[in-house]
Parts: sequence; C-alpha cells; structure tokens
Amino acid sequence: MSTLRVGVIGAGVMGTDHALRITSGTTGAKVRVVSDVCEDRARAVASTVGARVVIDPFDAITDPDVDAVLIASPAHAHEKQLLACLAAGKPVLCEKPLTTDAHTALGVVEAEAATGRRLIQLGFMRRFDSEYMQMRERIGSGRLGTPLLIHCTHRNASVPSYYDNASVVNDSLVHEIDAARFLLGSEIAAVTMVSGRSSPKAPEGLRDPQLALLETTDGVLVDVELFVTTGTGYEVRAEVVGSDGSAVLGLRDGVTGDFRQRFSHAYARELQCWIDAVRGAPVDVATGFVAAGSWDGYAAAAVCAAARHSLVTGGRVTVEMASR
Repeated sequence: MSTLRVGVIGAGVMGTDHALRITSGTTGAKVRVVSDVCEDRARAVASTVGARVVIDPFDAITDPDVDAVLIASPAHAHEKQLLACLAAGKPVLCEKPLTTDAHTALGVVEAEAATGRRLIQLGFMRRFDSEYMQMRERIGSGRLGTPLLIHCTHRNASVPSYYDNASVVNDSLVHEIDAARFLLGSEIAAVTMVSGRSSPKAPEGLRDPQLALLETTDGVLVDVELFVTTGTGYEVRAEVVGSDGSAVLGLRDGVTGDFRQRFSHAYARELQCWIDAVRGAPVDVATGFVAAGSWDGYAAAAVCAAARHSLVTGGRVTVEMASR
C-alpha cells in the first residue's frame, strides 16, 4: 500500500488535531473522508486537509476510498462504530475510551478476536512518550530492582462545565490506569478513591482534588493525585520506587498549557506507528510494540468501573475482569 487512505470520524478537538497531524506531521497517509454530526465542522476540517465530507459515520467507514478509520467521536458512539470497522475488516485507531463501560468493551474485544486479526489500536498516547518508554525500559531492565510503589500526579488548569466526579475517573484517572499497566506489565486488582477538602476553585459538587489508590495483582501500590482545577496549567509526573532505587518522569516538561502541548511528540509517534503498521511498512522497533489494543481498553474500563463504585461507597473495590 503506497498511501494509506484514512477516514476521520469526529471533527472536534481531537479529530481535527489528528487530521491536521496526518496531513502535515506524518508520512504514508492522507485523510480522504471526514465525518461529523455537525456538517459545518466536518466541512471546515475537510477543506483544510483536502478531503470529502461524508456525514453518516457508517457510510464513511464503508466508503471504498477509505482503507483505515480514525475514530474521535464522542465516547457513546464508539461501540457501534468500532463494530462496523471490524465488520468491514478495516483497521482503526480509536481515541479512548474503547466504549463507555466494561461490558460493551469486552464485547468489542470478543468481536475483534472473532475476526482473527488485530484491527484496533487505542489512543493511549502516553505509551509513545519518550519518558514513559524510557521508564518502562528501566523497570524491565531491573535497574530499579523490584517495583514497589508509583506516585503519580495529574493536574489540569480547568475542566469543562460538564465535568463531574465520574469524569475525573473516566477522563483523567484512566490515563494513569493505562500508564501503570504499561509501565509494570501487571493488571490492577483493586481501587480506592479518597477525597477531602475541595479547592475553592472547584465547581459546586466536584470533589477536587481526589486521591486514587490502585493495587496491582502482584502487590505494587500506585497512588494518584487528581487535581483538575489548579488554575495554573497541565502537569503530569510519576515517580517509580523500586527496591534498588527510584526514577521520576515529567520534570522535563513541567507545567504546560494542555495535554496536546505536553504530548505532541507522543501523538505524532502514535499516529506514525499506526500508519506504518497498517501499510505493512517497517515499524520503528522502539515504538512498534507499545500500542494499546482493545484488551487494554477493556482493562481500563473495568478499573474505571471499580473506581466509580468506590466514589459512591468510599471504600476499596475489587476490579472484576474476564479471563484474558
């Protein structure tokens, strides 16, 4: 395949960002179709990248001019759109979450398995960040000894008006969930959510900040500070503590404007890896085997479900997952 013809579903912030990046920040691919429920938004993006507009997302998926699909639509639309991609046999890069709950996420995993092919890549971009990749290699090499603890920080300057306590889990904690699984190679067995005094900057009803305690199946504890109304900027850090030493990531970039600025290089690597893999081109050895798949999306959904339950009960909740 000389040039990968991509259909972009969703022309919001992330869909637009991906379409522009495919057009000017990667090689081997071209956006041919843009789809969005808002026709004006779709046409604005399409005109910028030289693509056609197809309003119906399912028509866009089956369009003969589309080899692969990038889904950046609202989360509630992912399940049916992913199943349509699988039915059409088309590779897909889907922004997180895989679906809105663990049950439907598992259904997507099972549907993909039935095809006998790995067709889904999920957009957990931190896996392509150089600091996260180096930390994973450092843990795997044994240089830190046995991993014991990870201390994580996730801060935003502000969040949209619709953001509630469940959003803190679904949109913020979910990244630390996947990062912990990626760094440690272990599943998460239990979650406890804790909140205390809220910041005066937090909207009424939003518990902010919150702390999450994740327990992996092999006994590593991962604590996460979630503070989404700091008023300062976007900040992500993690310190891995092992039996023979510790290492920190996130100091290089410090506080940035938003997640797209902080992880701009990661997004570019993520897209290029997907394009190369779908085209059958040589994949960079350093980044070719880190991409998240449908199982990773299901695992994250299962942990998020436990975290949301802990928000209600205030206690430790065991993660319920199917056998892989």
